[in-house]
This record gives sequence, structure tokens and C-alpha cells, in this order.
Amino acid sequence: MTRLSTPAGSILGSSLEAEGTTIHRFLGIPYAAPPSGANRFRAPVPSARWGGVLDCTAAGPAAPQNLENPAPPGATPRTWSEDGCLNLNIWAPPADGSARPVMVWIHGGAYLLGANSDAMYDGARLAAVAGVVLVSINYRLGALGFLQVADLLGPGYEDSSNVALLDQLEALRWVRRNIGAFGGDPENVTVFGESAGAAAIGTLLGMPASEGLFRRAIMQSGTAERYRGPEESARISAEFLELCGLDRASARELLTLPVGRLLQAQAALEKRLAAKTYAVPLPFQPTAGTPSLPLPPLDSIRHGLNSGVDLLAGTNLNEGSFAVEMRPPAPEDPGYPDRAAAVLAAARVASTQAPGYTEALARVLSREPAGKELLEAAIADSVYRQPSNRLLAARGGAAGRNFSYLFTWRSPAMGGKLGACHALEIPFVFRHLDAPEAAFLTRGKAPQSLSDTMSGAWAAFAHTGSPATAGLGWPEYGDARRTMVFDDGVRVEDDPRGGIREFFAGVRPLPAN
Repeated sequence: MTRLSTPAGSILGSSLEAEGTTIHRFLGIPYAAPPSGANRFRAPVPSARWGGVLDCTAAGPAAPQNLENPAPPGATPRTWSEDGCLNLNIWAPPADGSARPVMVWIHGGAYLLGANSDAMYDGARLAAVAGVVLVSINYRLGALGFLQVADLLGPGYEDSSNVALLDQLEALRWVRRNIGAFGGDPENVTVFGESAGAAAIGTLLGMPASEGLFRRAIMQSGTAERYRGPEESARISAEFLELCGLDRASARELLTLPVGRLLQAQAALEKRLAAKTYAVPLPFQPTAGTPSLPLPPLDSIRHGLNSGVDLLAGTNLNEGSFAVEMRPPAPEDPGYPDRAAAVLAAARVASTQAPGYTEALARVLSREPAGKELLEAAIADSVYRQPSNRLLAARGGAAGRNFSYLFTWRSPAMGGKLGACHALEIPFVFRHLDAPEAAFLTRGKAPQSLSDTMSGAWAAFAHTGSPATAGLGWPEYGDARRTMVFDDGVRVEDDPRGGIREFFAGVRPLPAN
């Protein structure tokens, strides 16, 4: 057991061996007061200093969520609680007299699922190899994290649609106040996340209150464009209210409804939206035009907010394969080209422009794309790759450095149908290729050398602001759009799949500064 005194109070943790290094582990540390009762739908309240010694040897609960049924292969079942969900985990190497870089992980899950206790996010190995203090946070999900109730409940709820992001900011403030006790440097914090976690980081980059809370950011399959305007958020709230059996006159009952009832309505809303998209349904997202997010994130970033933050951003080649392979076609579904056009339309590509996308993809592939291939690529580009490219373009004049990657190592799962699918890079970064949770995707065939390269690059970025290492030359993105391609081997390419980027730049040009 390891006992530590921090500004927040004394805590008891445990120790383990990872990668030949002793790692001190502290789990379930509360960074904010329970977001239940009078705190539901409100900004987080900083946790009070606790008395005595807090036992932090077991993981805390996840945020309330509809648990996946069946759970993904190899996954550890989650437990959730509205009361205790705002907690964080810390993995720290032994103190060596110097302040170590801090890496703060924000999990993904479409803003509906996930937890800092998921086995794939265990930070012991990465902390040991990287020589960093690693933190993993929980935040509110779904309706409890994103429902707009300001016009329903009045003063005090102006930012209800962004409380999940406010949770993340509060966790970063806790880190700033306390991480020195764990050997971390509060002035050298890197936030990193995947999918919704990376989208959250893209949004944080556009939130004025985030300035100064982190020095670097890594976005794995992320975007700075996942938000809604107030009108669209109000429409979603009205639908959710109806699914709860309430109306505007009875909306205050949202504050006392059992969490299970809220989750039932959430599941119904997700199902309703899933029927309208061929990509991933995203019923809950941050809202721009609110006190904490006054402008769309990309606009604020383009105008210089968080300009000094170093950024590493990238995607996987086949981000859309899960959505295509795991969603059986319905009898009423149109053909693949029409489904791809619908996905592109949601990304503001007009139906008359959709054939241009097919032509651009064909030029990149040097052949006509097959039906499923066209739909998968449309999802990957519309939801992930091109938003990442637009973020890098928006930061062209930033003071901080920009780096890009493309992950192309193909999973052997399902006969190779998934390709370099969404989330496949996570076990490479966290060095968990041998974990049961990774087995479905890696099938024991993932190259350890690639994991060594990626985790080393992520570590170097946290230390120096550059992912280059002694064995890996990684240039800045720059005008040539230099991009590191991760596969069985690694290489730098200028503007990979550039014809597709040019197509999207033509139909969705960035406004001038």
C-alpha cells in the first residue's frame, strides 16, 4: 500500500510492477462533488478537502449509461452511479526528484458510454515506459452531461448542455492543484483522448475557460466540429422530454426522475436517431452559443484561442467499418451509393456534389470503390478524417506545433473486413496488445514494434511537444501536410489521400480569418 498526502487530503493507493518499473496507483479519486440531487444538470462543484485517509485502491463508478448488451468481447462489466462518477485514476512512477510530464486521458464512447476504469485504459504500462504521471478521468454522459434545460428550468442551468465539458475542465483544475504531490508537473499537461474523448478535446480547444489548463493535446479520431446550435439542442431536449413522459409544464421533474428512467428515454432517443443515419447516432453533443462555448470551437481556434497548445491529431484509415459491418442492412435501405450520399449530406456535401466524392476516392484507390467500401470511406471522411484535416488547417498560424498521423494497420478480425478500424490504435498506445480486451481486434497478430513506436512517440510529445524520437523522424505538419503513417512499417507521407482532402476543401472551404 502507498499513502500520500495531497492538497485535497491524504489518500491510500497500491503499487504494481509494469514494464520493469514500480508504479503507484490511485483509483476513484473524487475531483468534484456528486452531480446528483441539486447538482444535476449544473456545473460541477469542486470536491471539498476530505478528512482522514481516503481509500483509493479500487476503481470508482462510471457515469450513468446504458450498458452494452452483450458487452464487447473481453470487456470488463462496468458499474455506474450518478453520485460518485466524477472521479479520476492516477498512475505514477516513483518520485525521482524531477517533475514529470502529465498525460490526462479522456475516454470515448459517443458521449454515451465508457469509463476510466476500462481495462484498455489502464495507464500503468504507458506511465512506466513514458516516464509520465498518467491520469484518466470520468465525466457525465448522455442526457445528464448534455441535455439543454436552460429554457425549461431557468437560472442556474444556462450551461446544462455542456456540463460534461465543464466536468473535464474541473478535473484539469484538480490536476493543476494536486498533481505535484504525485510527482507531476502542473505546467506540462497533455490531454489525450479517442473518438468522443478526442472530440471533447477539440471542443475544449475552443472553450475560453480551458486556456492555461493544458500545454499539449493529442486527438485520436477526433474533431472540433461535434456540436449543435441552441435551436437543434432545444429540439433534442423536447424529444427527450416527450420520451420521459413529460412536457414543458412538468419539466422540473427531470431533477428528481430516477436515473433508470432517464436512461430508458436516452435509449429510445438513440434508437430513434439511429434509424435516420447510416453513420454513428450521436444524440448528445455540446452546444455552441452558450456561456462556456460562445462560438463553434473551430471558429475560436481559427481566431487564435489556445494557439500556443501543441497538437498531435490523426485518424484510422477505416473509421467507418464498424458502422458498416455491424449494422445489418434493412430491407428499406437504399443502395450503398445513396447511403454514402446521405452520410455526405449530413456533412454538408450536396447531393449534386456526391459523385465528385466517388470520383476522388476512385482516383486515390486507382479503381472504382465497391459498395460497402464507398459507404465506409464516406463515414470515415465525413465524421473523422476531414474534420481532423480542417482542424489542422485552422491552426495554420498557431504558435504551437502541429503534427498529423494516419493509422493503417489492418485488423485481421472478421476476415479483415474491419481494416484499420475505429479504436484499433488504443491498445498500441497503451501497450495492451496482449490484453483479452484487445484480442478480438488484434487476434494476437499485432506487431509489438508498432506499439513501441507509437507509445514512444506519444511519450516524446508529452515531454517535448514533438513526437519525434531517436528512432523516429516526425516532421511538423506544415504546408506540405506531412503525416506519419503507422503500419507494419512507419513512413512519412505528404498529404496522404490528398485528392479527397481537396474535394472536401472545395465543397466546404474554411472562412477567411
